[in-house]
Amino acid sequence: MKNNTFKLFLLLSLFLASSALYSQRKGVSTIDSLDQKYLNWYNLKPAEDKNQGASVSQSYTELLKNKTPGKKIIVAVIDGGVDITHPELQGKIWINSDEIPGNGIDDDKNGFVDDINGWNFIGNSKGENILFENMEYVRIFKTLNPKFEKSLSISDIKTSEQESYKLYLNCKTKLLGELDKYTTRKKNIDDFELRLNANETLVKEFSKKDDLTQQDIESVKSGSAQVMQSKEYLLDLYKKGFTHESLVSMKERTNDFLDYYLNLKFDARKLVADNPDDITDTKYGNSDVKGPRSFHGTFVAGIIAANRNNGIGIDGIADNVEIMVLRVVPDGDERDKDVALAIRYAADNGANIINMSFGKNYTTGKQFVDDALKYAEEHNVLMVHAAGNDAVNVDLGVHFPSNTLNDGTIVKNWITIGATTDILDKNFCAVFSNYGQKSVDLFAPGVNIISLYPGNAYNQGDGTSYSCPVVSGVAALVWSYYPELTSLELKEVLTNSTIKYPKKKVYYPNVTSDKKSKVKFSKLSVTGGIINAYDALVLAEKMAGNKSARK
Repeated sequence: MKNNTFKLFLLLSLFLASSALYSQRKGVSTIDSLDQKYLNWYNLKPAEDKNQGASVSQSYTELLKNKTPGKKIIVAVIDGGVDITHPELQGKIWINSDEIPGNGIDDDKNGFVDDINGWNFIGNSKGENILFENMEYVRIFKTLNPKFEKSLSISDIKTSEQESYKLYLNCKTKLLGELDKYTTRKKNIDDFELRLNANETLVKEFSKKDDLTQQDIESVKSGSAQVMQSKEYLLDLYKKGFTHESLVSMKERTNDFLDYYLNLKFDARKLVADNPDDITDTKYGNSDVKGPRSFHGTFVAGIIAANRNNGIGIDGIADNVEIMVLRVVPDGDERDKDVALAIRYAADNGANIINMSFGKNYTTGKQFVDDALKYAEEHNVLMVHAAGNDAVNVDLGVHFPSNTLNDGTIVKNWITIGATTDILDKNFCAVFSNYGQKSVDLFAPGVNIISLYPGNAYNQGDGTSYSCPVVSGVAALVWSYYPELTSLELKEVLTNSTIKYPKKKVYYPNVTSDKKSKVKFSKLSVTGGIINAYDALVLAEKMAGNKSARK
């Protein structure tokens, strides 16, 4: 029994560690409730502050003190929504000045009614919003199953449809495997909870207490062998780090998989009432940019733009910046059509940078996104994308969205970001971070980040989702002072100014095994470095001066 308990707890730990995207479920009302040693660490200077921050504060005090920014930079946050009323974001939310709020009219004739702060692409005109969605491989299976379910082998399939059949089989295998995993996990959790409750009930009855603390359990002394066995069982759990909160979180996520992500009968898109496979069907959505699930996007927006030096909370990275909110990402996999239309919206409405802290392993509308990426490239928009939290080498497999297009060309105004910790040791590369010497451009702070949470609150979280806005923030900071740079020149500045540790060896990211192997940090990305605002500004000054001299 002890072994089974440990196995389930290990499963719980691994599940939570690999689910960085969902790591923050509850906010705190004051920043003091969080670990102060991590407050604003991404802003600090590596050499002096003894952590691997991005030298943002140093940039303001030493390089920008007597300078005036030349342009306000608009960063489009394509995410699950942003709480635009958060006090730390006041004055930092993009406002469409050509639209009159709440009049139900498309005043600026851009195709979106009352899009004051952006647009919600996963809602309808009644103000109803999608919260949950299927995973992409589930949607693919549901689409292709009527055609292929009776096929026994690829020899039964026409040559023109064999690639679709292979995709169908891949998605079917993935779906069945995930259903088995989460069905088994649910049973294990239920069994574990029954045993936990039985042991807690026995100790509660002996102690005559309705609630138990670890101290209460430790103080139990009884001549009953059964009571003492329950005491030992519970203390063993606590020693391994068990909490009721982590169990509740795991139960919720497991039920989400079975009820929504993997549920073949669940069809969230009926609420939107569009054709998700028709890119020309654009008359959907609403102006509610917060939506029912805004904790992730609010956290992202805070890293980029939270008001600096206001005496409360956190310091965002960029001062002269506005956040355009584009709600696209549900709890589940986003739709390619929504992503494509959001990118086009951002480009059409003046966004300079697009932050994309999302991704998936399957796609149905890649061409939609490819065309939108080309469109953004033509409009001089820099796109910053999170590498992902699967602890894998993304050089070995395609993840979406991707800057490698169907026609083989590469979108150049794109940066992919991995996550690092605050300490330059063997665990410097975040345990969950994807990596790739060809596919990940650079790394940035992404562990123990403190940022904003909806409802005037704060939270602490991990993920490449949060290293991504660190780079978007630095990009916005640099571009606001050197607006004469193109998006490609800005990318060159950011990548060529990274802090490098060519001899430093770190552990490969790995969340599923105790076995660890080392690699030079320089081998985990294109640049082999981490973002640095100070050096980026120095290089931008030089590049801008060279451009001016050539005129």
